[in-house]
This record gives sequence, structure tokens and C-alpha cells, in this order.
Amino acid sequence: MSTFVADLPAHDAPAIVTLDRMLSYTELVARVEGLAGRLAAGGVGPERVCVVALERGPEAVIAIAAVLRAGAAFLAVDVDLPDQRIASLVTGADALLTTAALAQRFATLDVPGPTILLDGPGPTAAPPSGVAPRSLAYVSHTSGSTGTPNAVLIEHRWLHAYLRFVARDHRLGPDTVAVQLAPLGFDASIRDIFAPLVAGGRLVMLPRSALLRPDEFLAALDRFEVNTMLSVTPSFLTFLARHDGVARRLRGLRLVGTTGESMRPFLASGGRHLISGRLVNQYGPTEGTMTATRFEVPVAADTTADLIGTPIDGVAVRLLDNDLRPVPDGSPGEVCIASAGVARGYAGRPALTAERFMPDPFGAPGTRLYRTGDLARRRPDGNLEYLGRADRQIKIRGYRVDPAEVEGVLLTHPAVTGAAVTAVTDEQARTYLVAHLTGELAEVGDAALRGYLAQKLPPHMMPRRFARLTRFPTTRTGKIDRRALTAGGVR
Repeated sequence: MSTFVADLPAHDAPAIVTLDRMLSYTELVARVEGLAGRLAAGGVGPERVCVVALERGPEAVIAIAAVLRAGAAFLAVDVDLPDQRIASLVTGADALLTTAALAQRFATLDVPGPTILLDGPGPTAAPPSGVAPRSLAYVSHTSGSTGTPNAVLIEHRWLHAYLRFVARDHRLGPDTVAVQLAPLGFDASIRDIFAPLVAGGRLVMLPRSALLRPDEFLAALDRFEVNTMLSVTPSFLTFLARHDGVARRLRGLRLVGTTGESMRPFLASGGRHLISGRLVNQYGPTEGTMTATRFEVPVAADTTADLIGTPIDGVAVRLLDNDLRPVPDGSPGEVCIASAGVARGYAGRPALTAERFMPDPFGAPGTRLYRTGDLARRRPDGNLEYLGRADRQIKIRGYRVDPAEVEGVLLTHPAVTGAAVTAVTDEQARTYLVAHLTGELAEVGDAALRGYLAQKLPPHMMPRRFARLTRFPTTRTGKIDRRALTAGGVR
């Protein structure tokens, strides 16, 4: 089996463009092959995990593709994250790929294998001609209830087919000009980056600062004639919608693919009229290789239900009860995903893997399904309606967050004796976190707590509010009564 790198066109058309440079497909392929040879010489190959710690830009794309070309697995990290957070993500990795400028910063990471500098010299060896389908392709993380992120292990066998499906289903081609939005380390970035390239299109990469300034971002869409967004959160669309003339400035978009969170708030605010082209809502957990279902939102959008559509090619979605029996159409059931894209499991978490990943009782021998913890029902037209989480995990700005992970970090603060984190929705239908705390906190302000958390957690896991309590309300069984905390009016 070859990797998708073999599908990249070999011509001089632009592959990646930034504000100040252009990389052709010929240059891209040559640089991927050259770096893959250096990785192979450094022992980076099948079942080896290589951390990619690079700034956002073409070099990160080259590095990820080269790791896959070498038959290995990549673990991309967002270098804007706190060092302690990055350290928690790279546990168990075998090699580090970075630049000379970043190497000193990451010298203390617990990566026992070689550090390979993207911009440095090194020996080369021939990368493998192919890769075994069941070989590891990448590691991505989800929020974990123990305070440590869960490392999800995705194999090569589905990645290539998935990217080809995205290109086909979204009608991507050589005339596609897609802007890359999802941050590195977020698995949607794989779709964002490589589906347009597999289709022979053009990938536009902007600095992070441009994504934070609507006028600058919208101007870049015009400048580069962007016609496709593959991985945008509804929150970002809502952010853009507040600016004058945004519908006119988005008129060149033929396709907007949303991901990561509910579409309902955006649609309920009248957002559908801002998108003149196709609007596709994509649903799927990291453990199922990004996308399990998708729904093309009509111009006359239903704002009363959270529709996630029908399964993509090669994926079966089963709605099951607690005993893993199918529920009748129209009844709520747990979303269980069966496909070759179901992850191998969680690294170092055999019990959790056994709980979430299991043999598919309705599939061929040897097939597996993943229990998502999400609830949905099947409507008469066959579309799935998302009904929320069966557990506490939530989505904030497109990221899956387990409040227990935030609680675990708060409890390491010397002044905190108890922590309970709840999710609240504000007047604009945005979800945020409130941290309820007990302890000796009279002299510890909100800014100090935020500064402490910022050393260990990314921005999307930062509570917006901190509530100080003398004691927690409890249920009859003695557990913290989280409903009472939320109902208590703390916003």
C-alpha cells in the first residue's frame, strides 16, 4: 500500500501559497521525498512515532507528509501551546522533527530517539516503497478525565481512502483554492491540508494573526481567490458574521465545511444566508478518523434540530442502547461507528480501549466499532439528529473538552482544595467553562489562576469565570451536585 503522497501531482502548478511565497507541486514532492530519506536514515519508519514541532506553514506540511512517506506515524503539536502541555502530548514518541531555532526550546522533551532538524544536514536512505495498511499513521489527542490527554492511534489503511473520499464528495479539483484553518495538532488539520493537495488544488496558508483579524482574513480570501473552507467551526463563522459586508466578502466561497461543534447557534442567528455556496456540516470523533457523517445544509435551513446527516462511504453508524441493541428509528441511541477508520485504540490505556472499542456484533468477523458517547436519533428521511453527549465531554470552539481534565490541573494549585468545572451557554449560544473552587483563595485572584492554568492548558480549556465557595453542594450519595452548581446562577 502506498501513502497518499504518491497521488500528489508532479507539475509546476502552485501547491501551497502564503503571504510571501509559493511552493509548486514539483518542489513539494521533491522536498517530501528528500526529508523522507533523511527520516529513514534516522530510523524513523513503521510503528515509530515522530513528533512534528514546527511553526504553521509549508514546512509543517512537508514534514507531516515526509513522516508518512517514510512509513512512520506523525504527532503534530501546536508550538503555541504551553511547554508543559506539549510535554504531556509527546509521551511515548520515538523521534523529534523540528528546526534549529526551536530545538533548544524542545530539548527537554521526553523523546528518547533522534532529533532531526528540518533545516539541518543529515544522511539519507531510501524510504520504503510502500507501507503496511495496519501500520500506525498518526497520533492525535482528546481530552482525558484523568488530567492527561488520551492519545488516539490511527492507522494508514483508512487515511488514504478518506482523503480521496473528501476530495470526491466535496467536488475538489485543480480549480480548488482552500484556506487552511484548523491548527496543527487538531486532526481536522489533516483534512484541511491534504484533501485539497490530493485533488491537485491550491492550499492557502495564512499566519495565525490573520485568523484573529477579520478584515485581514477576509482581504486574504479576496487576494488569493479562496473558494473552499474544509474545516471551519461555526463559532468562527459567527465571529466573522459580526462584521459589515461579510456576506459580500464570502461570496466567492463555493464550499464551506464545518466541524467540531453544533451548527444550530449559527443557523438560528440567520447565518445560512451569509454562505452563498454549499454548506456542509461534518460530524465525527478523532477515534473514527475525522468524519463519520455529513449533512448538506439547505438554503432554507432547519434551525430546530442539530442535523449531522448520513454516513460517508465505507462507514456504518449504528444507534444502540446500553446493551448494544439497535434502537428503533426515531428513538435516541448511542452513536457507534464501524469502519476501517476506527482507531487502534488509546496509547497506554488498555482498559479504556476495551471499554470504547469492541467487536462489531453486526459486522464481518474481525471488524470493530467505536462507542462515541454521543446520542442521536434517525429521522424518517434517514438523516441523523445529534442529541448531545451521554457523558460530560463538551465541545468548545471546535475542541472536545473533558471538564475533569481542567479540574485535575486546578487541584494541583496549592491554594485549591476542591474543584468542579461546569459548562454554561451565554446569550450568544457560546459554550464556556466556569470553575467552582474551594480553598484558601482570598489572596488568589482570577488573573493568578489563569496564569497558573496557562502554563499547562491550551486557551480553549481556560475557564471564563471562577466561583469561590465555602463548600460544594452534594447529592444524596455524597457526590458534588453539578446541576445545583449550574442552577445556582453562576455565570
